[in-house]
Amino acid sequence: MELRNAIQDFLRYLEVVKNASPHTLRNYHLDLKAFEAFVNKQKVDKRIIRGYLARLQMQGGSKRTVVRHLSSIRSLFKYLLKEKKVKENPAVEVGSPKLDKPIPKSVSYGEVEELFKQPNTEELLGLRDRTIMELFYSSGLRVSELVGLNREDFSCEARSLRVRGKGKKERIIPVTKNVAQWIKKYLGDPRRYEEGRPHFQKDPKAIFLNKWGTRLSARSVDRLFKGYLQRSGLAGQITPHTIRHTIATHWLENGMDLKTIQVLLGHNSLGTTTIYTRVSTKLKREVYESSHPRSKSQITKVK
Repeated sequence: MELRNAIQDFLRYLEVVKNASPHTLRNYHLDLKAFEAFVNKQKVDKRIIRGYLARLQMQGGSKRTVVRHLSSIRSLFKYLLKEKKVKENPAVEVGSPKLDKPIPKSVSYGEVEELFKQPNTEELLGLRDRTIMELFYSSGLRVSELVGLNREDFSCEARSLRVRGKGKKERIIPVTKNVAQWIKKYLGDPRRYEEGRPHFQKDPKAIFLNKWGTRLSARSVDRLFKGYLQRSGLAGQITPHTIRHTIATHWLENGMDLKTIQVLLGHNSLGTTTIYTRVSTKLKREVYESSHPRSKSQITKVK
């Protein structure tokens, strides 16, 4: 089977069967058309694939670009193997460049406190937003996990939440007494239950509601953080994920073991959690340099 026809069949499969987004289809199309041009009717084997990836690198392609192209080629041949149009996947034996894991951004406790001062908790939406912030810092939830919380997931007595993480895996996590009180106050606010009011709840299951009374979306949470950040005057960018990284770093610096942090954050692998040891070391160095009275060089040139 010609490579061009194979690529067309694969893209059609992604669109019709897998319901891939236009963005995904475009990326696969560009990657595989570039590979087809390089192959130029040669028989595709692992040597050809390695040569193609080497050329990408020589042309200035980043490791991430090379990994993406290899992933596209692997997916193509995985499909062809499944459809019995080829006897083997030549890309399986081709090693992938190891990507450098970026160090997660973390902020100081003082910056967290300054951000948390921004919502007006006299208003229902302000009360909601402060509760969200407190919960992020208490438990390191992902945004998707937070907006998916239902009333039945919260136990005020046990001070715990049932969270549905990646792959719909459930975990029970503790919350602080402070956060339990914030959630209880938000859920008990009478303005949620006054029919005809702007914020009357239309979704009785969800904990966090938008201004129309339906379940809050992840995009809305990102927007409200951006708004409060602009109002606070804090430098840089603090997102919900920044808060997740921050509490994980603070847990580590205050003596919590990595295994417990892994369970609380819902990481599948302990290796993912160990990144916070690098964050902690970096923060300690920055604090040391900024607070030490003689951290600046005292050496002057001898004439």
